[in-house]
Amino acid sequence: MAAIVSKIEKNSIAEELEIQSGDEIVSIDEQKMTDLIDYKFLCKSEILTIEVKKLNGEIEVIELEKDYDEDLGIIFESAVFDKIKPCLNKCVFCFVDQQPKGLRETLYIKDDDYRLSYLQGTYVTLTNLTSSDKKRIETLGLGPFYISVHTTNPELRVKMLKNPHAGKIFEHLKWLEKLKIPVHLQIVLCPKYNDGEELRRTLNDFRKLKNILSIAIVPVGITKFQKGELYPVTKEIAQETIEIVNEFNNKKNIACCSDEFFALAEIAIPPKKYYGNFSQLEDGVGALRLLLNDFKTHKKVLPKSLSAPCKLLFATSLLAKPVIDEISESLNKIKNLKSDVIAVKSTYWGDGISVAGLITSDDLINAITVQLKYSTTQPIVVLPSVMLRPFTQDFLDGKNLDYVKEKTGLEFLLIEDCYSIKEIVDFIFLKGIIKT
Repeated sequence: MAAIVSKIEKNSIAEELEIQSGDEIVSIDEQKMTDLIDYKFLCKSEILTIEVKKLNGEIEVIELEKDYDEDLGIIFESAVFDKIKPCLNKCVFCFVDQQPKGLRETLYIKDDDYRLSYLQGTYVTLTNLTSSDKKRIETLGLGPFYISVHTTNPELRVKMLKNPHAGKIFEHLKWLEKLKIPVHLQIVLCPKYNDGEELRRTLNDFRKLKNILSIAIVPVGITKFQKGELYPVTKEIAQETIEIVNEFNNKKNIACCSDEFFALAEIAIPPKKYYGNFSQLEDGVGALRLLLNDFKTHKKVLPKSLSAPCKLLFATSLLAKPVIDEISESLNKIKNLKSDVIAVKSTYWGDGISVAGLITSDDLINAITVQLKYSTTQPIVVLPSVMLRPFTQDFLDGKNLDYVKEKTGLEFLLIEDCYSIKEIVDFIFLKGIIKT
């Protein structure tokens, strides 16, 4: 790996220097870089010497003068320029190990890199930290970190992660607390492992720490390809977990159950105050509440009538369907606007998977095809971008949105911000179908 340029921001220093996509930043001030942390640190200077390897192989040395905090405007292909620190665990609930063969190679990568946790908010277990890693964290004061704890019971954590070093998690957390480095914590709840009284124990241990920003509790994901002994979160376990978390919070709301727990428990999504700062949205904690609240704001500007008929078909996950149904019902009050919702069943992964981010192209096509049998007009399909690989139009199974369009013959509206309804409102305006 190397510091390869992916994109250059407009009107930036890098654009003025004619640095281009595909170029490699070899060094800054004659110092090699291992990651984006090094790059940002080295750029904190008013005078820089940058060594660039152009696409044609030529080496160019650039000297420049800038403001101390001025950014160069370079976006790299990866935040890590050397090798990503691999995961040394063999977790009983590992989703990577529950995947079939034949998916894109990146889906089989197991990373456990503290740098990506700091830079991008990915979760790490801290089982592979070296003395040099710890020294760097201490020296630079890196943080916050997103940490997969699962349990503070040393023996149980060793069993769940299948790593003899996993039992030292509370020592690591106390070390970070001593450094005054804040943390976001995650518990993947696995019935018969870390639920019930073990969850209570873990949460009680967290009371001893003063550097916790948030705690996310998410249910284990189980695919039909898993070979171990995993048990699904039932309605009863979901209800118990919500109660345990509520007891722990005692109105402070540091810990939050993910949206899936409330769906499994058949309990309404909590109000906004439950989620605090929505610190772990990417883990599915509070996404549905954020969407509902956003709709309440934007529906005020929706028209009472459209000048021409328009039909929308929301393609969503089983998890999100009740919320999207609520939105769809409101949209159906607009004259000339017809809105339907389909929950895409994950036949590819099995019944244990109910989130939009794991829906495949063929499962989407099948769901749409069934819906069209009962429709007399062709709808515009509203699709959340979370179904696609970031910055692409590729599904998990390697097929893309064009493939789905070809198979269905429909027009698609891809929603980039999955926490907002604004793009749908804007779409109606842009189509020019609002009655004036």
